[in-house]
Amino acid sequence: MKERSRRGTRALYWDASALVSMLVENEHSAAARRAAAAREAAHFVSSLASAEVHAVIARLARERILQPDQARDARTRLAGGPWRWTRIQPDVARLGDLALRHPLRGADLWHLGAALALADLLPGLELFGFDQRLMAAAAAEGLAPPGVPR
Repeated sequence: MKERSRRGTRALYWDASALVSMLVENEHSAAARRAAAAREAAHFVSSLASAEVHAVIARLARERILQPDQARDARTRLAGGPWRWTRIQPDVARLGDLALRHPLRGADLWHLGAALALADLLPGLELFGFDQRLMAAAAAEGLAPPGVPR
């Protein structure tokens, strides 16, 4: 595990679980809103997280869990949030090592690798999410923010 600096502007890499919690009310929504309200923070979102969230919103609309106007509102808030869209890609060799150390699904492994690649450029970056396995892996890699449920 690499120890990361906590100095300077706070940077958060949002995984899909955190974004969904910000856009669709659930048990983690209050924590997601608090994180998004941290104006001094830089909030990073990948294209993979965006794709995952759009898929969740569409599924919730198809299942009529969200009304059409709620789904439209969630998509609008995703597009207009405090996010900085990043095209960062995980290092392929690092993904293999991470897969050996952490029991993650493919997308979560990708998010961890992408967050680590971004943290190489922005020391102190934290991965923000609510998936317990992903956050345990993020903590082991020095990327978990304090106070986030694991």
